[in-house]
Amino acid sequence: MLVEGQSFIDAQDELSVTDFCRKYGMPDRIIQEVFIPMAKALDFIDPDRLSMTVVLTAMNRFINETDGSQTAFLDGNQPDRLCAPMVQHISAAGGEVRLSAVVEEIVLEEDGSVRHLQLRNGETLKADEYVSALPVDVLKRLLPKKWSAMPFFRQLDNLEGIPVINIHLWFDRKLKNIDALCFSRSDLLSVYADMSTCCKEYKDDERSMLELVFAPCAAIAGSSTNWIAKSDEEIVEATMKELQRLFPTELGDFEGAAQLRKSVVVKVPRSVYAALPGRNKFRPSQATPIRNFTLAGDWTSQKFLGSMEGAILAGKLAARVVSKGEVLCKAPGPGSSGDGERAPPGLRGNGTAVAFGGGAVCGAKERKELLKQDPSVLDP
Repeated sequence: MLVEGQSFIDAQDELSVTDFCRKYGMPDRIIQEVFIPMAKALDFIDPDRLSMTVVLTAMNRFINETDGSQTAFLDGNQPDRLCAPMVQHISAAGGEVRLSAVVEEIVLEEDGSVRHLQLRNGETLKADEYVSALPVDVLKRLLPKKWSAMPFFRQLDNLEGIPVINIHLWFDRKLKNIDALCFSRSDLLSVYADMSTCCKEYKDDERSMLELVFAPCAAIAGSSTNWIAKSDEEIVEATMKELQRLFPTELGDFEGAAQLRKSVVVKVPRSVYAALPGRNKFRPSQATPIRNFTLAGDWTSQKFLGSMEGAILAGKLAARVVSKGEVLCKAPGPGSSGDGERAPPGLRGNGTAVAFGGGAVCGAKERKELLKQDPSVLDP
């Protein structure tokens, strides 16, 4: 299948992983042992909901790129080890990174190009070029009315972020582990790793610290339960029950079992775009029909799908558009014509990460923000 090239891979976007396997007569064992772990790891979704293009693209990378199947961990928190060096680099080059500068409106010129950004605090930001790296769900809330009926932007209606939950568990002793990222076929867990072994930031020879991806966790991903709406206590309890199946001799209700010392639940109500069958054709190019407005983000069209790698590549492609003045943009997906202009609903959050596409430990404040801006993610 992979020898037929990228055109064959792209054509499979209309099929789910499960449908593809049925079409080519693959046994259920292959779905259970190979494609369930891959689907949950690649897009936090069950294989009957995931586009086969995603899996084939990943397999193509694994086969054709020397380091394509390697995984790695940051040796610390993302703000310290990833974001801070970026800020330092930008600042050293004369740029500025501003936090809590919420965009209230994208203000347009008569020709539809961007005149300036209006911030919530009343400030106006004017530039020669504007690049948006917003998550697709957030960008859709800011699209100017004049752009909303354009097929290029209307196609974004077909894209949305998928929920995911990250869980951090600290135990009172060391569990059996390997120095690698582990893939799970569990109903609730995707990938996990013992960070006390895999990452020097958490190195501990006496006690384990597990980080896990809890997925699928909402109906769009194949779950019958909306775990984003559940309490942290309910999520940790369900996780521990699943872990008892993975570590039956070390976790459970018996004397000498390892005990949970501490837990943290991080919810991301709108994570990477949901790669459902038929959605790939609606991913836009970085170049847009607007002369001074460029898109970035892992949900835009690039070879690495929805991922950190995809976000970085999309940023490079966006920089190429700006620096080289590329004006050709990808044709919108079929059926992207709209039913007239729509006023943007705007952003209603007041600074919590979950309101702007990020992850957070969700307390009362975060829940209130979600109820204001994105209440559907909390539906029972």
